[in-house]
Amino acid sequence: MAAFASSYLLLQLLLLISLFHFGSAGRSLAETSDQTQQPILFQYHNGPLLTGKISINLIWYGNFKPSQRAIVSDFITSLSTSSPSTNQPSVATWWKSIEKYYHLSNAKKTSSLSLSLGNQILDESYSLGKSLSVGKHIKQLAAKGGQSNAINVVLTSSDVLIDGFCSSKCGTHGSSKSSFIRGKSSKFAYIWVGNSETQCPGQCAWPFHQPIYGPQSPPLVAPNNDVGLDGMVINLAGLLAGTVTNPFGNGFYQGPKEAPLEAASACPGVYAKGAYPGYAGDLLVDATTGASYNANGLNGKKYLLPALFDPSTSSCSTLV
Repeated sequence: MAAFASSYLLLQLLLLISLFHFGSAGRSLAETSDQTQQPILFQYHNGPLLTGKISINLIWYGNFKPSQRAIVSDFITSLSTSSPSTNQPSVATWWKSIEKYYHLSNAKKTSSLSLSLGNQILDESYSLGKSLSVGKHIKQLAAKGGQSNAINVVLTSSDVLIDGFCSSKCGTHGSSKSSFIRGKSSKFAYIWVGNSETQCPGQCAWPFHQPIYGPQSPPLVAPNNDVGLDGMVINLAGLLAGTVTNPFGNGFYQGPKEAPLEAASACPGVYAKGAYPGYAGDLLVDATTGASYNANGLNGKKYLLPALFDPSTSSCSTLV
């Protein structure tokens, strides 16, 4: 599993805040706010990337309002280029940049990836309790989703305690063995993201909450008026990028396999041009709500999405 923090030595307190967002990263970058000064050399480790038609199944664990579930499900639906938002910049445009990883892989032919919203499973009874471990319980919950051509996303509510949540991670991604399908067992990819609203919004929902460490700047207004869920989307977006480009630990990443820097976690705290420690960048601002965002989604939704590492330029690429 690509876990967030097996090595959590940071030379700059701000990176403690920003690195929390991407649960698949365990190392800090060279300490500079200018990503071009010391280029990151991503390596392809010759393993498979996720390809074909992939369903994203959402397993909701705990108490979530329908409006909260819609924030995430609309984000997933917005990823598909078959139904892009007419407003730019869009979520689909952000996701399209992932194609560069596929072009650079050693595949005999360029493979395509198509994501779609799959099943949504509600576990409002806290069937495994309110204190869970990633290694056991999250994998168990993830297995409730489809295990063929799928990414199973476990989302835990704000009253659920997860080992390492807040202290070292906001989420993670990994893989697990599937049940026997047609007589064969294979691996399926999964993601876990927690709602940090009441536990650690300063770490896992920055810049929508005042950070507990580092440079202090006023929090931004969340685009969907939900600090916890808007923070979850940031983390989920970064983990999705890491999952498809490094699903089984031998895809694209830099650094040790146990604590890799991946497509989004290589650009901590960067959301727009002009970003520097304590400042997310020159974001778009909704004239009506005052909310900060950088991507338009379906059904009028707006989102804040992390910068993605561009392997062709060895730099962090932003939508705005």
